[in-house]
Amino acid sequence: MRLPDLLATRRGRLAAFFCLYITEGIPLGFAATAVATQLRRADVGPAEIGAFVASFYLPWAFKWAFGPFIDVFTSARLGKRRGWILGTQIMLVLTLLACTALDLPAQLGLLTGVLLVHNSFGAMQDVAIDALAVSTLREDERGVANGFMFAGASIGMALGGSGVLFMMSWLGLKGGFVFVAACIALVTVFIVLPLREPAAPAGEVKRDAGLASAGREMRRFAVEAFRSFLGTRGAWSGLWFSLLPAGAMSLGLALQSNLAVEVGMDDDSVAWLSLWSSVISAACMVFGGWLSDRWGRRRMLGLYLALMSLPVLYLMSALLEHQWIMPVAAEARRAAPAALVTAVWVATLLYAVAQGLMYGTRSAIMMDVTNPAVAATQFTAYMAMMNLAIAYSATWQGIAIEALGYPKTLLIDAVIGLVCLAVLPFIKPSATPAGDGAGAVRARRLALLLAAGCAAWLP
Repeated sequence: MRLPDLLATRRGRLAAFFCLYITEGIPLGFAATAVATQLRRADVGPAEIGAFVASFYLPWAFKWAFGPFIDVFTSARLGKRRGWILGTQIMLVLTLLACTALDLPAQLGLLTGVLLVHNSFGAMQDVAIDALAVSTLREDERGVANGFMFAGASIGMALGGSGVLFMMSWLGLKGGFVFVAACIALVTVFIVLPLREPAAPAGEVKRDAGLASAGREMRRFAVEAFRSFLGTRGAWSGLWFSLLPAGAMSLGLALQSNLAVEVGMDDDSVAWLSLWSSVISAACMVFGGWLSDRWGRRRMLGLYLALMSLPVLYLMSALLEHQWIMPVAAEARRAAPAALVTAVWVATLLYAVAQGLMYGTRSAIMMDVTNPAVAATQFTAYMAMMNLAIAYSATWQGIAIEALGYPKTLLIDAVIGLVCLAVLPFIKPSATPAGDGAGAVRARRLALLLAAGCAAWLP
């Protein structure tokens, strides 16, 4: 039976990119929810779990570096973008299956290393999928297509997190790795293989292959990106905004999974909590973007970022009230009061609302300050730096939980999450997109800052 080429029709394109983004969300949800939950049940410390979750996001912070290679090294037989998607999905499946041979939690360090490689292929796949979307989606369908793509990622995270947890009693953790690999393999066989990319536009210059060409492309990429970031005040402010945590992050990372285990929630309860969080967040992404179009992006984004700290502070007060301060080893855990379990549910779901409202609006405001001439380069770099912020947040929170306890970690997170509000007023489109003339001054300031950072690192 010959499978249809989904890129040939509007509905097919929407379905194809929806499914492709599901394959991006499944591994992230599996690691952040299912694996993190089982590791905590095995008495792995919050600091180790935080580093493990950070390893999943770290490669996405450097995905911009894959762009030139994906542009330069292409295959006429497999397709300019399809070949990369096909190859990376095969590697995603193989690295997940390799994890089934590991003994957990004894080999957690090796698992973290394997999944770091796994997510490097995942980040590479994301760049190729976005490039395919740019070249195949018509202008009048890009908005709805992006909505389907983000929805696919949310559903994928729910499937990899809640879905695996629901089946954990008979599937087991190793079976979870096989399940996630099988989901990606199904998309590879039934979606990616039948795809047929459109022919290159007439007059497009074919780049030379080889390492020298890749080096020239990397240099051009770096120069254009650097100029785009420094050319306007809005773009420059967007750089710093991307590097800061976008609101309080603790209830969206491993801290929430750790706490759910410690208060006595079983796998089904954690799965339902994760599922409802994903569904609520996905719906709020669309609603938050609509409100920002109506009332102004910066105003609404500032409100959403502030709202993200409220559930965190509420949970902090509940933990203090019930004297649930430090992480507790498995053999020393006591039954949590029903009111505390309810507080975890309420805080997590309220946080899903605020985070969902913020998510789409944050992406839209970064598009507003992106130079259209280098849109793919600049916007991808902004998204990559946001993933870097997630990675370092997961790391420091894991360390802080063990050193300071849950309430103080939540308080610090709620305060740090508001720092980005100081940068937000300056993120607005420039009247002169080509540059406001102050790029050279910003470049010198950045050079001095980087030099100071290098000097401070030496001792």
